[in-house]
Formats: sequence, C-alpha cells, structure tokens
Amino acid sequence: MTLRTLTALLAAAWSFSAGATPTFVNALAIDGSSVDASGGTSVNDGRLGFFSDIYYDAARNEWWALSDRGPGGGTMHYETRVQRFSLDVDRNTGAISNFQVLQTLIFRKGGQSLDGFAPGQREPLGLAFDPEGIVVNPANGHLLVSDEYGPSLVAFTRKGQLLRRYTTPANVVPREAASGTANYASDSGNDAGKRNNRGFEGLAVSPNGRWVFAMLQSAMLDEGAGDGVYNRIVRFDALTGRAVAQYAYKMEGSSQGRGISALVALNDHEFLVLERNNRGIGVDAELSPANKKVFRIDLTGATDVSTVDLDAAGAVFTPVTKQTTPWLDLAGATALASPELAALGGVSPEKWEGLAIGPKLADGSHLVLAGTDNDYSVTQDASSVQHEVYIRALTGGGIERIRCDIGSFANCLTVDAKGSAGAALPAGYDFSGYHLIPGVLHAYKATPEDLLGYQAPRRGSN
Repeated sequence: MTLRTLTALLAAAWSFSAGATPTFVNALAIDGSSVDASGGTSVNDGRLGFFSDIYYDAARNEWWALSDRGPGGGTMHYETRVQRFSLDVDRNTGAISNFQVLQTLIFRKGGQSLDGFAPGQREPLGLAFDPEGIVVNPANGHLLVSDEYGPSLVAFTRKGQLLRRYTTPANVVPREAASGTANYASDSGNDAGKRNNRGFEGLAVSPNGRWVFAMLQSAMLDEGAGDGVYNRIVRFDALTGRAVAQYAYKMEGSSQGRGISALVALNDHEFLVLERNNRGIGVDAELSPANKKVFRIDLTGATDVSTVDLDAAGAVFTPVTKQTTPWLDLAGATALASPELAALGGVSPEKWEGLAIGPKLADGSHLVLAGTDNDYSVTQDASSVQHEVYIRALTGGGIERIRCDIGSFANCLTVDAKGSAGAALPAGYDFSGYHLIPGVLHAYKATPEDLLGYQAPRRGSN
C-alpha cells in the first residue's frame, strides 16, 4: 500500500465517522413561468428549464445550470441548452439572492441544434440529446455534458459547439444482448445496458481536469433493472476520451423509483452523490414520503467492475466506500420550513437534481448549492397533449395540484396525492393562490470539516 493510498484511507475513515453536516442557510423559489435568454417566449421554446444540474466554475466565478430535454418529455423537438446565471452570495453568511439568467447557450453540431426529441426505435442517436449533468473542464474551459439517451458524454466549446463525443463503454449501451443491436428509444427488446431514461445522470471532473466521472442513474437492465441496487460510475480519460474503469455504487434500496441525480468531485477519488426517490412536488409524482439524501463516497480500494456482472451469482467485487450517515438531507425539516418556500406548503420538491460546491466564504467555509428540476411545470397525457401543472399551499401544510390547458386556467382537472389526474374543476372555481411549480435553490454553508479533503478545480492544470 502506497503512502498516498494510506493517507486517503485514513482521511476517508475520519471524515465518514465525523458526521459533519452542512448548515442550511436560506432558499429561493423561482417563478415557474420565468423565461431564459434564448429569445423564445413560449413554454416550448423559451420557458426556463431549471436545474437538471448545477456547476460552479471557480476559476471564472461562473454559475452554470443545465436544462433537460424540454417540456415535451422527449415527444417534441426542442433545442437543448444550458444557462449561465448570476447569484448574489453573502460572503459572511452564505445567503443567496437575486438569481438572474445571463446567457443561454444552445447545444449545436455545426449548424444544427442538438434535439430533445427522443430517437426512434432501433434508430441511431443522431442529434437526439437529453442533457443531465454538466461540468467545466478546468484544463481547457470546455463544457462537458452527460446525456441519458446514449448514454453519452459530450464536450462542447464555451459557445455550445460540439467538439467530440467520448467513447461509451459497450456494456452500458442499451441493447439486445444476443445480437448487440442498440435501441436508444425505449426498453422494448432490450435486455442489457442502461434502462430507458436512466442513463448518465451524474457528472464530475477531477480538480486537474484529467479524469471525468459519469454515473448511471440506477441499475442496468442486466443487473437487476428496477430491482437492482448497484449503479455504475464510469471513469473516463479526458485526454483520450475513453473509459478506463467502472465502479459500483450501492443505493439504499430500489423502491419508489430510487436513483442518483448528481455527482460532485471533492478531489480525484472522493465524491458527493445525490440519491433520491421519485416522491414530492412534481408534475405527476406521488407527494410523499420524500427521500433526498447526499452521501459522501470514496473510490479508493473499489474494484474495477468493467468486466463484472454485478448481480451474477457468486460475483465478487468491492463497491465504493459510502458514508453510512447522509452528508446532507435536502428534505430536512429546517429547509422545508424556510419562509422563502412557504408556497410549497412544507412539501419537498420531487426532482432534486443539481448540486455544486460554490465560492469560498469569509470564514473559510464554502457555499453548497442544491437545485430542483421542475419539468417546466408541464406534463403530457397518454396522447402526448401538454398540460401545465399548478400548485397551491394549504392552510396548515401540504399542497393541492391541478392541471390545465397550456397558458390558461381552462379545462382544468384535479391531480391527486398519487399524481393522477382526476375530476374536472367546477364552474366558478377559485384559482387564487395557484402558481406553476417553481424552481428551487437551497443554500448551505459547509465548513472545512464538512468538506475535508476538498480540492477546488485548478484552471489550466492538465
């Protein structure tokens, strides 16, 4: 065992047992009808897509927020994009305010935009793109974005122009195992590789930009599928674009649509993982019980499982070391009671998907920012007809939801606690107090002890 490995193991053991937990500071609820800076004005071309991921580029003091594949859920064409935004941060307390979109970049390949429209059955990916994770490579400033359809890892210039695609390992490609035929459209006919809409969700980069880590949202089809508990973290060499290792991460369970939503590098071997269920305020989610936790993990000593079937009988491997006690609970009582979030009625949002370590504060602590994906506050019925979803806080706690025609309180239906559409609202119904599902940001203050071993990305270090 090398001195470096021993030191890393001792540091990890200390930090995992110390129980250090960041402190909630405040929150923002951003109007669900907000528009981005693309010039679009309708729900389907300009509504702000909130935080499928968040990244803070410390070298340039820039915040980035990723929008996902669009309000159609893959059923309509949408120019995929990322937002550069500003945020006022109180350097003493860590409190946040004044969220503003500064720039909207459309992802492009040459003169064509990458499209949120899902690929067809047995068709190549083409321009189809479902962005879920973003980092800035500190070595060259390029934007790296992970995608669920492929799953893919793609490098872009700072103007949004595609530079190259990393090589996806063959074992995670969604396919029919016997023939090797890929199908990116759905799980139909597939029995191996990533599950539909469960591709590369988390993305992280090492402090020097040499290594990029992409994490599947949940278990692959041939490793338990919806009942599986092991996710794969794929380690890529940023110089060659090829995968060099894979590691197994064990979730707390597999029920309630559990999966991971974000991956944040602390250094080149330790990370934060946001693990959550699909309960909470969403366009069609069951409201409770919400489970949104961040765990600290360490790759040191974990088996490279590139050639291992994780659920095979007798499979022998060592998963990543995972902190037993959550590093952070995003659905904690203090955050839910925040006065800035009164419109949520004390209920956690469903899709906590963005997590980033922000700037250093005056006392040496760091801001940690967490954000939600509100699905544009739009849902689709079985005929792919869009509806806007509105919420209203109830006296004494809780919320009620309704869904209506796009752009008006017309043809509204109730939405029950399970997320299903119900009866039509009666004539003369009182719509006061209803609003689109907001995008939510939580600010936490993390001390040096909370972030033991953290190394900020170093510009131009690779």
